[in-house]
Amino acid sequence: MKTKVILLLAIGISAMGFAQKDEIKAAEKAMKSGDAAAALAALESASSSIGSADEKLQAQYYVDLGNANYDLAQKGDASKFKNAVEAYNKVIAVEEASGKTKYTPVAREKMGQMTADLINAAVEDNNNKKYAEAAEKLYMGYKLSPRDTIYLYYAASSAVNGQDYEKSLEYYNELKDLGYDGADVTYTAVNIETGETETMDKATRDLYVKAGTHKDPKEEQSPSKKPEIVKNIALIYQQLGQNDKALAAYTDARAESPDDVNLVLGEANLYYTMGDKDKFKELMAEASSMAPDNPDLLYNIGVINMEQGNLEEARAAYIKALEVDPGYINALLNLSTTYVNEGNGLIDEMNALGSSRADIAKYDELKEKKDDLFREGAKVLEEALKSNPGNQSVLTQLKNIYGALGDTENFMRIKKLLGE
Repeated sequence: MKTKVILLLAIGISAMGFAQKDEIKAAEKAMKSGDAAAALAALESASSSIGSADEKLQAQYYVDLGNANYDLAQKGDASKFKNAVEAYNKVIAVEEASGKTKYTPVAREKMGQMTADLINAAVEDNNNKKYAEAAEKLYMGYKLSPRDTIYLYYAASSAVNGQDYEKSLEYYNELKDLGYDGADVTYTAVNIETGETETMDKATRDLYVKAGTHKDPKEEQSPSKKPEIVKNIALIYQQLGQNDKALAAYTDARAESPDDVNLVLGEANLYYTMGDKDKFKELMAEASSMAPDNPDLLYNIGVINMEQGNLEEARAAYIKALEVDPGYINALLNLSTTYVNEGNGLIDEMNALGSSRADIAKYDELKEKKDDLFREGAKVLEEALKSNPGNQSVLTQLKNIYGALGDTENFMRIKKLLGE
C-alpha cells in the first residue's frame, strides 16, 4: 500500500512537470509570434506550481516570464518593467543556487538593455511632468545598475518635483548612507574647424588634441552634491513636520556646508515654527553677519520675516538689500507689500468699531493711518518705475494700491501704462 502511494505521488509530480513544460512551450511559441500577452497568460497558469519544478525548468520559466513582461513594457505598459526585473533576478538566484548559468547571461543582458529603456522613459516622463513615474523608473534603473548612483540622485529630484516627499526622503537618505558625492570632471576642447567647445571623455579629448583637430583642453570639476543632499533631507523633514529630525539634519547639513547662509535661514525658520523666537532671532543675526553686503541674503531675511509677520524686521532687511542693489525689483515689490500688509492689518480693527462718536473718530484715525501706509507703498513703487518704467509686476501692484485708495486719477494713469 505504501508503495502505491509513493508511485501515485511520483506520477502526480511527473504530470505536473509535463503541464509546466507545455505551458512554457506555449509561452515561447506565443513570444515568437509577437503575442507577449498570450505568453504571459500561459506562464501565469503555471505560476502556482513552478516552485516544485527542478531548477532548470524554474530558470527557463522565469527568463520567459521576464521576456514577456519586458516586451509588454517596451510596448507601453511601464508597470511591467518591475515584473520583468523581479523575474530576471529570480533567474539569477535560481541558477546561483544550482550552480548552473544557462539563462543567467540572457537575464543580465536583458537587464542591461532595460536600464537604458528605463532611463529614456524617465526622461520622457519628466518632460511630461509625470514626476512620480519618472522617479520610480529612475530608481529601478539604479537598482538594475547600482554603480550608477546618479540615477538614484535623479530619482530623488523627480520625487521632490512630484511632491512625494516621503519617497524623496527615502532616496536622499539612501544617497547619504552610500556616501554619494556626485562630483564629476568635465573634459572639453575647442574644435579647430568649427571653433566650438566640445565635451567628451578624457581619452577621446586627449586623442583629438594629439591629432591636431582640437585645442585648448580643459578640465572642470563640478562641486560635490553632498551639501545639497543633506540640505534637502533637512528641508523635507521640515516639510513633513518631523521637527526633531529636521534639526538633526540641519546640524549635519551645516557641518557639511558651514558657509551656506541659506541653511542658517532654513534652520531659523524652523525654530520660528516651533515657537522658539529667541533662537530664530539669534540665527537671523548670524545670517546677517555672514554676508552683510549680499543683497540676495538680505532679501531672503526679509522674506522669512515677512512670512512670520515681522513687518518691521522685513522692511529693514529689504531697505538694506536696496542700499546694496537699488534696482532689486523683488525687494522693491516686497518693501511696498510690507506697508500694504500693515495697512490691511488695520481693517479688522476698523470693522470691529461701533457707531458711537468715539468709534467714528477712531475709525477715521485708523483709515487715515491705513491710507498713509498704502501711499507709502505706492511711493516705493513710483520710485521703482523711474528705473523700470515698463515692469508689469510693479505697475499691477501700483494699480491695486491706487484702486484700494480710491485714487481714480492715478488708477487710470497706471491702467493706461499697462495698456488696459
